[in-house]
Amino acid sequence: MVLLGVASATTAFSPCTSRPLAKYHPNLWDSIFLSEVPETNEQAKAGQVKLIEELTEEVGNELKGLTTNRDYAGQIRMVDTIQRLGIAYHFEPEIDQALQCVFETFDVFCEHNHDNLYVIALGFRLLRQHGYRVSSEIFEKFKDSEGEFKLPNPEDLSSVMGMLEFYEATHLRVHDEDILENGFVFARNFLEFALPCLSNPAVAEQVSHALKWYSNRRGLPRLEARFYISIYAKIHPSLHHQGLLRLAKLDFNLLQSLHKKELSEIYRWWKSLEVEKKFPYTRDRIVELYFWTLGICYEPKYAVARKIQTKVQAMISILDDTYDAYGTFPELKILTEAIERWDVSCLDQLPEYMQFLYRVLLDLFQEIEEEEVVRQAGTYRVTYGIEAIKEVARAYFDEAKWREENYTPTMEEYMSVATRSSGYVSLIVISFLGIDGNIANREAFDWVLSEPDMVKATTIICRLIDDMVGHQFDRQRDHIPSAVECYMNEHNVSEEEVCDKLNIQIEAAWKDLNQGFMRPTAIPVPLLHRIFNFACVIEVVYKKGDWYTNVGPEMQSYIRQILIDPVPE
Repeated sequence: MVLLGVASATTAFSPCTSRPLAKYHPNLWDSIFLSEVPETNEQAKAGQVKLIEELTEEVGNELKGLTTNRDYAGQIRMVDTIQRLGIAYHFEPEIDQALQCVFETFDVFCEHNHDNLYVIALGFRLLRQHGYRVSSEIFEKFKDSEGEFKLPNPEDLSSVMGMLEFYEATHLRVHDEDILENGFVFARNFLEFALPCLSNPAVAEQVSHALKWYSNRRGLPRLEARFYISIYAKIHPSLHHQGLLRLAKLDFNLLQSLHKKELSEIYRWWKSLEVEKKFPYTRDRIVELYFWTLGICYEPKYAVARKIQTKVQAMISILDDTYDAYGTFPELKILTEAIERWDVSCLDQLPEYMQFLYRVLLDLFQEIEEEEVVRQAGTYRVTYGIEAIKEVARAYFDEAKWREENYTPTMEEYMSVATRSSGYVSLIVISFLGIDGNIANREAFDWVLSEPDMVKATTIICRLIDDMVGHQFDRQRDHIPSAVECYMNEHNVSEEEVCDKLNIQIEAAWKDLNQGFMRPTAIPVPLLHRIFNFACVIEVVYKKGDWYTNVGPEMQSYIRQILIDPVPE
């Protein structure tokens, strides 16, 4: 079979061809994940599972008791602790019931706690996170007669905790909420001022963590849980809930062993592809990709979804580097047409190094189709997954054409392609493939592909953060302009001014994401969490640099915390 209008495979793959090569450091994890996972002591594991079940029942009954007794302040404190410790997935019905009760009486709740910023901000944040439409006007009571927020005592621990919770709550703001916009700036300035005054080291660590990195809202659930486990008992040494902390530690370590086993199996699959030999130009980052996947969903019931997402994302990463850092334009045209046709008969038309890539892609989706959860939900979803790969390949090829023509697009042109080449729409679709069909149905797939505001917001956050941290590295080779260069070229402004403008767009996108959670939601909430968590992964992995491409000490530390080093019990 001949693909018309393209160079032949042999001609395209000339050894003398000039290629837009990038230099990536090698895989860092062979010594840890290539070895066999030690056999689990089944008796010890059974004892651990039994203890977790007992503690879960105790905590669940306690939360139900608070709901029955209408202790709403106690409810939201306990719900917050459960969520921060990373064990909320054990208590979803109890948490839903508790927050429904708080929402139904929220006006009275706020009146009873009229001067308690901590409790009101916490209630507001939890309700907003769960999609309840509560008004931010409740914070007007914390302003003075001149309309300015009252300045708390920076040496008073309860005042600092209240302002920290208010700071967290401001990250749930949507468009046109000036009180939260101004509150964010006020709270951040106050916390920066108060930080040196704090006498409790654990509180100081919590404040510093929120200021330096991200709010709890934008963090990765497993990292945030690990961090909070380490400081929870130290914040209020005599008041912390020992049962909750013990449950959190046991559960974290049990999940870590499960995740480590999953990764070891994926790692062996990855090594069987001989990536270093077959694709020496690509980023060898299977561990980082599994870490990425854990940022999207970590609960035990999503094991198949994690396996599918990690494997497909690994292949998209190779595709990305093939289009971006190795393939010539004639080769990429052949590859794009072959992906569009999605047929094994296209193999012979591809350069040799692309043939293996193409074969692995076809085989992987055949493997996905045979997964039990996919067959039960309907294999139609595999078609959506394949279309997602085609869409990202089209976007990669559009960028390759710009590079070939040495073309600098306008910002609007750039974003129309670059949000697609971020791969995030495709990855969101892929993340649905291994989920129960009662949650991820055909309507959900169609909704994502229609690119509603929430999906667009995630792609904007991904693209702009990535471009701001990666554009200087890309300048070192033959590469298309990033959003930074496109904006500078179009508006004749400095790089600093561009980044300020792009950060404004990023914050607007976060507001769109928050808006998307407001009830009634367009699709089931578990799917919205995946879309939101994709943005959180970018916030963590790219905020301080491209830690996927350049896996430095901090990223390595995150991986060790989540996948290697257990929590001391």
